[in-house]
Amino acid sequence: MAVGLEAPQSLTPVAGVRLAAVEAGIRYRDRRDLVLMELAEGSTAAAVFTRNAFRAAPVLVAEAHLAAAAPRYLLINSGNANAGTGQPGLDAAQASCQALAEAAGCRAEEVLPFSTGVIGEPLPVERIAQALPAAVQALAEDAWMDAARGIMTTDTLPKGVSRRVTINGAPVTITGIAKGSGMIHPDMATMLAYVATDAALPADLLRQCLRLAADRSFNAVTVDGDTSTNDACVLVATGAAGVSVGEGAALDAFQAALDEVCMQLAQAIVRDGEGATKFVTIDVVGARHEAEARQVGFTIAHSPLVKTALFASDPNWGRILAAVGRAGIEDLDVGRIDIHLGGVRIVRGGGRDPDYTEAQGQAVMKQAEIDIRVALDRGDARVRIWTTDLSHEYVRINAEYRS
Repeated sequence: MAVGLEAPQSLTPVAGVRLAAVEAGIRYRDRRDLVLMELAEGSTAAAVFTRNAFRAAPVLVAEAHLAAAAPRYLLINSGNANAGTGQPGLDAAQASCQALAEAAGCRAEEVLPFSTGVIGEPLPVERIAQALPAAVQALAEDAWMDAARGIMTTDTLPKGVSRRVTINGAPVTITGIAKGSGMIHPDMATMLAYVATDAALPADLLRQCLRLAADRSFNAVTVDGDTSTNDACVLVATGAAGVSVGEGAALDAFQAALDEVCMQLAQAIVRDGEGATKFVTIDVVGARHEAEARQVGFTIAHSPLVKTALFASDPNWGRILAAVGRAGIEDLDVGRIDIHLGGVRIVRGGGRDPDYTEAQGQAVMKQAEIDIRVALDRGDARVRIWTTDLSHEYVRINAEYRS
C-alpha cells in the first residue's frame, strides 16, 4: 500500500499534446499497456536516460532519434523492457517506430520508443504494430490519466502532477506522469517520466532545465539501490501557450515549477515503492560538497540494516551511525557528527546524546513518515534524499514478479 499517496483525480491537459492508451496484449491481459503521445509540430524535447551499461534497445534508439530529429511521437509499452535482447531487440525497437510512422504519417526518426517490464524477453512488436492504428485514432488532449495507468507495471497507483505558473503575465501549464515502484535508484532517472509544458523553450535551454530538475528529484530517490536498464525522463515544450521562456525571471519561475512537478513525481515513486510501509527523508548537511553529501545519504538509504530497522520501527540508531562511517568520506571527523531522528537528537559529537531515550526513538520510528538528519560539520553543502523501508512484501513482490 502506498505511503501517504493517492492517485490524482485529474491532470490538466497541455495544449499541443495528445495521448492515447490501448490494449496490445504485450504481457498483461485486459489492461491498456501501450501508450502513445503526439507532440505538435514545432515542439522541442529533451531527455535524460539511464547510465546502466546494459542500456535497453529502446533507450539506444530513442537517444539516436532525438539527436537526429525533433520528435513527433513518444511510444511507450509496459510489460516488456526489451532489454538484454541484443540486435533482435534493436531491430524490434526500430520496427515499432517504423510501424508507427506508417500509421501516423511521420518519419521513423520522429518516434521515440520506450519500454518497461521484464528484462530479457523478445518484444512482441507485431502486437504493438497491430494496436497502433487504434492508438492513433484514440489520441486526445485529456487522456493523461489513461496514459499514467498505461505505463504502470508493479505500481499500485498511477502517478501524475499538474501545475500552473504565471510567466510574463500569462498562464503556463506543466503536466507530468511517471511510473516506478521497484528497481528504483535512478542515475539520470528507475522509472519512466514524461513531462510537458505549453511554454516555448529552445532545445538547449530545455535540456538545462531538465537536468537541473532531474538532479533535484529523480536522482535523489532510491527504493532498493537497483538502477534500471530502461530509465528515461522526457521534457517536451509545445509553445502552444504563446509564452517564450528565456533567461532571467521567466526562466527562474519555469524552473521552480518544473522542479516541483518532478519532485512530486519522484516522491510518488518512493511512496509507492514495492512493499513500502515508511516514507523516509534523509537530509545530509554540513558537507564539503554536494557529491560528498549524496554519498553519505545514499549509503544510509541503501543499507539493508537501516531499511529493515525502519520496517520494524526499531530505533537501532547504531545502524545509521555505521552507514555514515562506511560511506567512504576522506578524513571524516566522527567527533563532529550529529544525527537527528525526527526532531530527536540521537547522536551528538559522534556519540549517543546523553539526553536521548529509547522511548523517544521508538515514538519516531512508529510513524509512517520519518526524517533522518546527519550534520557532518565540515562545509556548507547539503542534499536531501527520499527512500523507503524494506519489508517482507518487497521480497514477495519480486520473488513472484515473473510467476
